[in-house]
Amino acid sequence: MDLEITLFGLKFKNPVWVASGTFGYGVEAKDIYDISKLGAVVTKGLSLRPREGNATPRIAETPCGMLNSIGLQNPGVEAFIKKIYPIIKNIDTHFIANVFGETEEEYIEVIKSLETVDKISAYELNVSCPNVKKGGVVFGQDPYVLRHLIESIKSFAKKPLLVKLSPNVTDITEFAKICLEASADGIVLINTLIGIKIDIENQRPFLATKTGGLSGPAILPIAVRMIWQTYEKYGKAIPIIGVGGITTYQDALEHILAGASAVQVGTANFYKPLAPLEIIDGISSYMSKKKIKNFKDLIGKAHRLDIK
Repeated sequence: MDLEITLFGLKFKNPVWVASGTFGYGVEAKDIYDISKLGAVVTKGLSLRPREGNATPRIAETPCGMLNSIGLQNPGVEAFIKKIYPIIKNIDTHFIANVFGETEEEYIEVIKSLETVDKISAYELNVSCPNVKKGGVVFGQDPYVLRHLIESIKSFAKKPLLVKLSPNVTDITEFAKICLEASADGIVLINTLIGIKIDIENQRPFLATKTGGLSGPAILPIAVRMIWQTYEKYGKAIPIIGVGGITTYQDALEHILAGASAVQVGTANFYKPLAPLEIIDGISSYMSKKKIKNFKDLIGKAHRLDIK
Protein backbone atom coordinates (compact mmCIF):
# COMPACT_ATOMS: atom_id res chain seq x y z
CA MET A 1 0.00 0.00 0.00
CA ASP A 2 1.21 3.52 -0.82
CA LEU A 3 1.35 5.49 2.44
CA GLU A 4 3.45 8.32 1.04
CA ILE A 5 1.96 11.78 1.10
CA THR A 6 3.24 15.17 0.00
CA LEU A 7 2.22 18.14 2.14
CA PHE A 8 3.37 21.78 1.82
CA GLY A 9 6.11 20.70 -0.59
CA LEU A 10 7.51 17.95 1.65
CA LYS A 11 7.27 14.22 0.95
CA PHE A 12 6.47 12.10 4.01
CA LYS A 13 7.04 8.33 3.89
CA ASN A 14 3.80 7.84 5.83
CA PRO A 15 1.17 10.00 7.58
CA VAL A 16 2.01 8.96 11.17
CA TRP A 17 3.96 11.49 13.22
CA VAL A 18 4.67 11.79 16.93
CA ALA A 19 3.31 14.81 18.78
CA SER A 20 5.21 17.56 20.52
CA GLY A 21 5.83 17.10 24.22
CA THR A 22 5.37 13.34 24.14
CA PHE A 23 8.51 12.21 22.33
CA GLY A 24 11.21 14.58 23.51
CA TYR A 25 13.51 15.53 20.64
CA GLY A 26 13.88 12.06 19.14
CA VAL A 27 16.96 11.29 21.25
CA GLU A 28 15.00 9.58 24.00
CA ALA A 29 13.33 6.95 21.80
CA LYS A 30 16.04 6.16 19.27
CA ASP A 31 17.20 3.13 21.28
CA ILE A 32 13.66 1.73 21.56
CA TYR A 33 12.94 1.45 17.85
CA ASP A 34 14.02 2.83 14.49
CA ILE A 35 12.33 6.22 14.48
CA SER A 36 13.21 6.72 10.83
CA LYS A 37 10.11 4.58 10.22
CA LEU A 38 7.95 7.50 11.37
CA GLY A 39 6.52 10.03 8.97
CA ALA A 40 7.87 12.83 11.16
CA VAL A 41 8.95 13.75 14.66
CA VAL A 42 7.51 16.95 16.13
CA THR A 43 9.95 18.13 18.76
CA LYS A 44 9.16 19.15 22.30
CA GLY A 45 8.54 22.90 22.39
CA LEU A 46 11.50 25.22 21.92
CA SER A 47 11.74 28.72 23.34
CA LEU A 48 14.28 31.51 23.05
CA ARG A 49 15.67 30.91 26.54
CA PRO A 50 15.81 27.77 28.73
CA ARG A 51 12.76 27.11 30.91
CA GLU A 52 12.62 25.01 34.06
CA GLY A 53 8.89 24.48 33.83
CA ASN A 54 6.26 24.48 36.55
CA ALA A 55 6.45 23.25 40.12
CA THR A 56 5.39 19.68 40.87
CA PRO A 57 3.08 17.88 40.87
CA ARG A 58 2.52 18.68 37.23
CA ILE A 59 1.07 15.43 35.84
CA ALA A 60 -2.11 13.70 36.95
CA GLU A 61 -3.82 10.60 35.62
CA THR A 62 -7.50 10.78 34.72
CA PRO A 63 -9.93 7.94 33.90
CA CYS A 64 -9.35 8.30 30.14
CA GLY A 65 -6.11 10.18 29.83
CA MET A 66 -3.92 12.61 31.70
CA LEU A 67 -3.62 16.22 32.80
CA ASN A 68 -0.30 17.94 32.38
CA SER A 69 1.07 21.29 33.40
CA ILE A 70 4.74 20.83 32.58
CA GLY A 71 5.23 24.51 31.89
CA LEU A 72 7.01 24.01 28.57
CA GLN A 73 10.29 22.95 30.17
CA ASN A 74 13.07 22.96 27.57
CA PRO A 75 16.77 23.77 27.19
CA GLY A 76 16.21 26.70 24.80
CA VAL A 77 16.81 26.84 21.07
CA GLU A 78 20.55 27.53 21.32
CA ALA A 79 21.19 24.45 23.47
CA PHE A 80 19.02 22.37 21.14
CA ILE A 81 21.12 23.37 18.14
CA LYS A 82 24.45 22.80 19.88
CA LYS A 83 23.76 19.68 21.95
CA ILE A 84 20.72 17.81 20.64
CA TYR A 85 20.70 18.50 16.93
CA PRO A 86 24.05 16.71 16.24
CA ILE A 87 22.52 13.51 17.65
CA ILE A 88 19.40 13.56 15.46
CA LYS A 89 20.57 15.20 12.25
CA ASN A 90 21.29 11.88 10.49
CA ILE A 91 17.96 10.20 11.33
CA ASP A 92 16.07 9.59 8.10
CA THR A 93 12.77 11.28 8.79
CA HIS A 94 11.43 14.81 8.99
CA PHE A 95 11.85 16.83 12.17
CA ILE A 96 9.33 19.58 12.77
CA ALA A 97 10.22 22.13 15.45
CA ASN A 98 7.45 23.08 17.84
CA VAL A 99 8.03 26.73 18.70
CA PHE A 100 6.59 29.05 21.33
CA GLY A 101 7.24 32.36 23.03
CA GLU A 102 5.84 34.82 25.52
CA THR A 103 5.91 37.58 22.90
CA GLU A 104 5.75 37.69 19.13
CA GLU A 105 9.39 38.77 19.09
CA GLU A 106 10.41 35.59 20.93
CA TYR A 107 8.64 33.36 18.39
CA ILE A 108 10.43 35.21 15.60
CA GLU A 109 13.87 34.90 17.22
CA VAL A 110 13.46 31.14 17.75
CA ILE A 111 12.46 30.56 14.13
CA LYS A 112 15.27 32.76 12.81
CA SER A 113 17.69 30.58 14.79
CA LEU A 114 16.27 27.45 13.14
CA GLU A 115 16.14 28.71 9.56
CA THR A 116 19.64 27.42 8.79
CA VAL A 117 19.22 24.12 10.66
CA ASP A 118 18.91 21.74 7.72
CA LYS A 119 17.18 18.85 9.44
CA ILE A 120 14.31 21.01 10.67
CA SER A 121 11.82 20.65 7.81
CA ALA A 122 9.01 22.84 9.13
CA TYR A 123 7.71 24.71 12.17
CA GLU A 124 4.70 24.04 14.37
CA LEU A 125 3.54 27.10 16.28
CA ASN A 126 2.22 26.46 19.77
CA VAL A 127 -0.24 29.35 20.08
CA SER A 128 -1.70 28.17 23.41
CA CYS A 129 0.82 30.33 25.26
CA PRO A 130 -0.04 33.58 27.08
CA ASN A 131 1.09 36.77 25.35
CA VAL A 132 2.69 38.83 28.12
CA LYS A 133 2.40 42.04 26.09
CA LYS A 134 -1.36 41.55 25.83
CA GLY A 135 -2.01 40.99 29.51
CA GLY A 136 -1.64 37.22 29.35
CA VAL A 137 -4.21 36.62 26.60
CA VAL A 138 -3.45 33.34 24.82
CA PHE A 139 -2.11 33.90 21.26
CA GLY A 140 -4.48 31.32 19.80
CA GLN A 141 -7.55 32.88 21.43
CA ASP A 142 -7.06 36.41 20.08
CA PRO A 143 -7.87 36.63 16.34
CA TYR A 144 -5.87 39.81 15.74
CA VAL A 145 -2.78 38.61 17.63
CA LEU A 146 -2.87 35.21 15.92
CA ARG A 147 -3.12 36.73 12.45
CA HIS A 148 -0.29 39.18 13.10
CA LEU A 149 1.96 36.44 14.49
CA ILE A 150 1.47 34.19 11.45
CA GLU A 151 1.92 37.02 8.95
CA SER A 152 5.07 38.24 10.69
CA ILE A 153 6.69 34.80 10.59
CA LYS A 154 5.60 34.11 7.01
CA SER A 155 7.27 37.34 5.92
CA PHE A 156 10.72 35.79 6.43
CA ALA A 157 10.45 32.04 7.12
CA LYS A 158 11.43 29.85 4.19
CA LYS A 159 10.18 26.61 5.73
CA PRO A 160 6.52 25.53 5.99
CA LEU A 161 4.60 26.96 8.94
CA LEU A 162 1.96 24.89 10.76
CA VAL A 163 -0.26 26.35 13.47
CA LYS A 164 -1.40 24.13 16.35
CA LEU A 165 -4.75 25.54 17.40
CA SER A 166 -6.25 25.62 20.86
CA PRO A 167 -9.61 23.84 21.24
CA ASN A 168 -10.49 26.20 24.10
CA VAL A 169 -12.38 28.58 21.82
CA THR A 170 -16.01 29.05 20.81
CA ASP A 171 -15.62 28.18 17.09
CA ILE A 172 -12.45 26.44 15.92
CA THR A 173 -13.26 27.15 12.27
CA GLU A 174 -12.95 30.90 12.81
CA PHE A 175 -9.35 30.44 13.91
CA ALA A 176 -8.69 28.00 11.07
CA LYS A 177 -9.92 30.71 8.70
CA ILE A 178 -7.40 33.17 10.16
CA CYS A 179 -4.59 30.65 9.55
CA LEU A 180 -5.71 30.22 5.95
CA GLU A 181 -5.99 33.95 5.30
CA ALA A 182 -2.61 34.62 6.91
CA SER A 183 -1.01 32.04 4.55
CA ALA A 184 -0.14 29.35 7.08
CA ASP A 185 0.87 26.13 5.31
CA GLY A 186 -1.14 23.81 7.57
CA ILE A 187 -3.15 23.61 10.77
CA VAL A 188 -2.80 21.11 13.60
CA LEU A 189 -5.99 20.09 15.43
CA ILE A 190 -6.06 19.98 18.42
CA ASN A 191 -4.01 21.04 21.43
CA THR A 192 -5.10 19.95 24.91
CA LEU A 193 -8.31 21.00 26.65
CA ILE A 194 -8.19 22.74 30.00
CA GLY A 195 -9.12 20.53 32.96
CA ILE A 196 -8.69 20.21 36.69
CA LYS A 197 -8.32 17.31 39.15
CA ILE A 198 -9.20 17.62 42.84
CA ASP A 199 -7.29 15.71 45.51
CA ILE A 200 -10.19 14.76 47.79
CA GLU A 201 -7.92 13.79 50.69
CA ASN A 202 -6.16 17.15 50.80
CA GLN A 203 -9.26 18.92 49.49
CA ARG A 204 -7.38 21.02 46.95
CA PRO A 205 -6.37 20.87 43.28
CA PHE A 206 -3.91 18.06 42.59
CA LEU A 207 -1.67 20.04 40.19
CA ALA A 208 0.54 22.80 41.55
CA THR A 209 -0.84 25.11 38.87
CA LYS A 210 -4.43 24.02 39.60
CA THR A 211 -5.40 23.49 35.96
CA GLY A 212 -3.69 21.46 33.23
CA GLY A 213 -4.08 20.27 29.67
CA LEU A 214 -6.24 17.18 29.18
CA SER A 215 -4.99 14.68 26.60
CA GLY A 216 -5.48 11.00 25.83
CA PRO A 217 -8.46 8.87 24.69
CA ALA A 218 -11.00 11.17 26.37
CA ILE A 219 -10.48 13.92 23.80
CA LEU A 220 -10.68 11.74 20.66
CA PRO A 221 -14.31 12.59 19.78
CA ILE A 222 -13.67 16.30 20.34
CA ALA A 223 -10.61 16.31 18.09
CA VAL A 224 -12.44 14.38 15.37
CA ARG A 225 -15.39 16.79 15.58
CA MET A 226 -13.15 19.84 15.19
CA ILE A 227 -11.32 18.25 12.25
CA TRP A 228 -14.68 17.42 10.65
CA GLN A 229 -15.97 20.98 11.01
CA THR A 230 -12.76 22.54 9.72
CA TYR A 231 -12.45 20.18 6.77
CA GLU A 232 -16.02 20.91 5.71
CA LYS A 233 -15.22 24.62 5.46
CA TYR A 234 -11.54 24.84 4.55
CA GLY A 235 -10.04 21.36 4.30
CA LYS A 236 -9.44 21.48 0.56
CA ALA A 237 -7.62 24.79 0.90
CA ILE A 238 -5.20 23.92 3.72
CA PRO A 239 -3.88 20.59 5.07
CA ILE A 240 -5.10 19.50 8.50
CA ILE A 241 -2.87 17.47 10.81
CA GLY A 242 -4.94 15.53 13.36
CA VAL A 243 -3.87 15.02 16.97
CA GLY A 244 -5.83 14.07 20.07
CA GLY A 245 -6.71 10.72 21.61
CA ILE A 246 -4.96 8.52 19.04
CA THR A 247 -3.89 5.17 20.49
CA THR A 248 -4.79 2.70 17.72
CA TYR A 249 -4.99 2.69 13.94
CA GLN A 250 -8.77 2.86 14.28
CA ASP A 251 -8.44 6.14 16.17
CA ALA A 252 -6.07 7.47 13.51
CA LEU A 253 -8.51 6.51 10.76
CA GLU A 254 -11.27 8.49 12.45
CA HIS A 255 -9.08 11.59 12.18
CA ILE A 256 -8.17 10.81 8.58
CA LEU A 257 -11.68 10.01 7.39
CA ALA A 258 -12.85 13.23 9.04
CA GLY A 259 -10.32 15.19 7.00
CA ALA A 260 -6.80 14.90 8.45
CA SER A 261 -3.98 14.51 5.93
CA ALA A 262 -1.66 13.15 8.63
CA VAL A 263 -1.91 12.34 12.32
CA GLN A 264 0.20 12.78 15.43
CA VAL A 265 0.41 10.20 18.22
CA GLY A 266 0.75 11.87 21.61
CA THR A 267 -0.11 10.56 25.07
CA ALA A 268 -0.02 6.94 23.85
CA ASN A 269 3.77 7.25 23.57
CA PHE A 270 4.00 7.29 27.38
CA TYR A 271 2.27 3.98 28.02
CA LYS A 272 2.40 2.22 24.65
CA PRO A 273 5.73 3.22 23.06
CA LEU A 274 5.28 1.11 19.93
CA ALA A 275 1.86 2.60 19.18
CA PRO A 276 3.07 4.74 16.23
CA LEU A 277 4.55 1.71 14.43
CA GLU A 278 1.43 -0.34 15.13
CA ILE A 279 -0.69 2.46 13.69
CA ILE A 280 1.39 2.58 10.50
CA ASP A 281 0.96 -1.18 10.05
CA GLY A 282 -2.73 -0.98 10.94
CA ILE A 283 -3.47 1.71 8.36
CA SER A 284 -1.63 -0.32 5.71
CA SER A 285 -3.61 -3.47 6.57
CA TYR A 286 -6.87 -1.51 6.53
CA MET A 287 -6.09 -0.14 3.08
CA SER A 288 -5.33 -3.65 1.83
CA LYS A 289 -8.57 -4.98 3.28
CA LYS A 290 -10.59 -2.14 1.72
CA LYS A 291 -8.64 -2.37 -1.56
CA ILE A 292 -7.46 1.23 -1.28
CA LYS A 293 -4.06 1.61 -2.94
CA ASN A 294 -3.32 5.27 -2.25
CA PHE A 295 -3.51 6.81 1.21
CA LYS A 296 -4.74 10.13 -0.18
CA ASP A 297 -8.03 8.46 -1.12
CA LEU A 298 -8.85 8.09 2.59
CA ILE A 299 -8.55 11.77 3.50
CA GLY A 300 -11.97 13.21 4.26
CA LYS A 301 -13.72 10.21 2.77
CA ALA A 302 -16.42 10.25 5.47
CA HIS A 303 -17.67 13.51 3.99
CA ARG A 304 -18.24 11.88 0.62
CA LEU A 305 -20.62 9.20 1.81
CA ASP A 306 -24.37 9.57 2.33
CA ILE A 307 -25.29 9.14 5.99
CA LYS A 308 -28.43 7.09 6.52
